Amino acid sequence: MSLGDLWQALLPVGRHPATGGYHRFSWTEEDAACRNWFARAAGQRDMRVEQDRNSNLWAWWDTAEPDSAPAIATGSHLDSVPAGGAFDGPLGVASGFAAIDLLREGGFTPARPIAVAAFAEEEGGRFGVACLGSRLLTGAIDPQAARELRDRSGVTLARAMAEAGCDPSVIGPDDAVLGRLAAYVELHIEQGRALADLGAPVAVGERIWPHGRWRLDFTGAADHAGTAGLAGRRDPMLAFAHTVLAARESAGRAGGLATIGRVVAEPGAVNAVSARISAWLDARAPDTDTLTGLVEGVLSGARDAASSNRVGCAAHRESLSEAVVFDPVLRDRVSRALSGAGIAAPALPTGAGHDAGILAARLPTAMLFVRNPTGVSHSPAEHASMADCEAGVVALAAVLADLAGGTGQGGTAGQ
Repeated sequence: MSLGDLWQALLPVGRHPATGGYHRFSWTEEDAACRNWFARAAGQRDMRVEQDRNSNLWAWWDTAEPDSAPAIATGSHLDSVPAGGAFDGPLGVASGFAAIDLLREGGFTPARPIAVAAFAEEEGGRFGVACLGSRLLTGAIDPQAARELRDRSGVTLARAMAEAGCDPSVIGPDDAVLGRLAAYVELHIEQGRALADLGAPVAVGERIWPHGRWRLDFTGAADHAGTAGLAGRRDPMLAFAHTVLAARESAGRAGGLATIGRVVAEPGAVNAVSARISAWLDARAPDTDTLTGLVEGVLSGARDAASSNRVGCAAHRESLSEAVVFDPVLRDRVSRALSGAGIAAPALPTGAGHDAGILAARLPTAMLFVRNPTGVSHSPAEHASMADCEAGVVALAAVLADLAGGTGQGGTAGQ
């Protein structure tokens, strides 16, 4: 089965017919359909499927020797942001299966197992914490805190998992799973357009900017829009509006990025002054010190605006991912494998978070990026040509063959 066949089988799942955007949220019907697609793809390749206790999926291409060396894993995620694009995440999973097809067609037999993974709730689109499956796996988030996370309807993670047939009581660090892995290589669509300017279809990941999410709550007093005088209002919307501008200004000064992409007004009536505004800040920067200064600039602006408008302001950090420099030994080996296959792949940093960045705390990880000529991501406009996606599969197959060793085309005996 080609990458195109894999892609077409997954493409309809969770797609909004009017906008073309994807709504694939964890532990929903759409998530179940994605998981069924994963199981079918693995079954068509006689790969053994496991779901770990954090709801991450693993498809195993086992070796003939039960006591072979630890595995090489690849993959990404299948969930989406609200109204997201088709490529962010699923391209890496589909490319993992397609790369295995390519290796098998060349007669390659790996010396160590190869796994294709699909991590749960990578986008945080339902429960607000990005890379939740890999964070739980590596111990980067407290399991009880994770169980208590709530979606927009107030459903807890524990309830959502239980209703999907998973056991939320067993989530948390899993050294047994991590101990089976020697390295993880994630292929992902580029979230930017550097490769379009460089004229290359594939790049090697260099590092990930530090980034995090903060929840801001502004508390005022509800009132009637038609009778409450302007001077006497305690309107949290005004403090929020100033904070949006403070975020833009602070990011501009720091050379980083700050976005408020979600806001909830309560009670939410058109003809009422809000009692409370909750907003979520996403902030990213080239290094930790810059990120710290950027966020402090936003929070300082938020507090000042709240004080001048006589409303309360509370800030809570929901997640923080430190800067990740991908393992230099593995990164160099990936680059050499690509060069040996005649693939010129520049090294690129990224401001986007990935499961590879979380797993990097526990094992060597690397990334491959596939050209995105639009430069747009987290949007239906996200795009990569099938030719570039196929080039990504060829690159991934070359890397997996080098890392897994073995015999046949793409592998060298005794490696």
